Amino acid sequence: MSADSIPADRAFYEKLYYLHPEELAFFTAQTGITDEEELKQHIMSVQADALKASIAFSGYYLRSILMNSTNTASRIPAYEQAIKLGKEREGAILLDIGCCFGVDVRKAVADGFPTENVIGSDLHPEYWDLGHKLFKTTANEFPAHFLGGDAFDPTFLQSGPVLDSPPATPAPALTSLKTLTPLNGHVSVIHASSFFHLFTEEKQLELARKLAGLLSPVPGSMIFGMHAGLPEKGLWTERSAMRNGQQMFCHSPESWRGLWDGNVFAKGKVKVQVALKEARELIQMDAVKWANEAKRVELPEIATYRMLLWSVTRL
Repeated sequence: MSADSIPADRAFYEKLYYLHPEELAFFTAQTGITDEEELKQHIMSVQADALKASIAFSGYYLRSILMNSTNTASRIPAYEQAIKLGKEREGAILLDIGCCFGVDVRKAVADGFPTENVIGSDLHPEYWDLGHKLFKTTANEFPAHFLGGDAFDPTFLQSGPVLDSPPATPAPALTSLKTLTPLNGHVSVIHASSFFHLFTEEKQLELARKLAGLLSPVPGSMIFGMHAGLPEKGLWTERSAMRNGQQMFCHSPESWRGLWDGNVFAKGKVKVQVALKEARELIQMDAVKWANEAKRVELPEIATYRMLLWSVTRL
């Protein structure tokens, strides 16, 4: 069974359910559900709703089901510095691009990033709505901002120049935003996980340049995330084609570093940190148990799934 032909039924996804102890503590605190089985059933109920939406949003199918119950950002080494920046830099803005249910947005807020300065964005607003259901909140109870739109659509995000000095105009009020374009040059922290690998090599470069235009030039401003990677850049031929019919293109640590330092940004203007990790390491599972789990859920390719964990910081 390939990762893109998995069945659209709740029973199958119950086999994939797993929360790391830290994630369990986070979801318990955020939802108020203390019984583990009750929490599981609540999450599975939201996943069932996600399945219905994701069948229509084919490119997001796996991501909405498999990533909604994880704290992705907090697994990345740069995360602590991102939260520190939010606490210490006046008016620092955090953008989670491709935020899906907003799990990482909520984790950042729980860890101290000011809610009023956080914004999530995703192609499909339905996922943000499901996030409220997942965490049992309303927009008034969790007032982080959200903008639905396509990052590649210039009417939603017009490419801006990479700045060497702060913009002449102040950052816009987040409550007034209809698109991301007014944020060009104003965002202190951008998180982008499980996102870049959805696109071709050319589109990944285009996306990187757009995010660089959004980033504040103030030293310490950062873009960080994680997504599928390979030791050598190229198509992941061992994996079945994605639902759009294309093979997934994956960068290597070397090519990912070169994309940002010397291509998107002028050489020496940023510090790029990147590491290739096996997915099992991220949930602290030993190799034998991970391989057995891959067999159990009939997804053998996840046994060798590797992720780039990375950050790009302005100097």
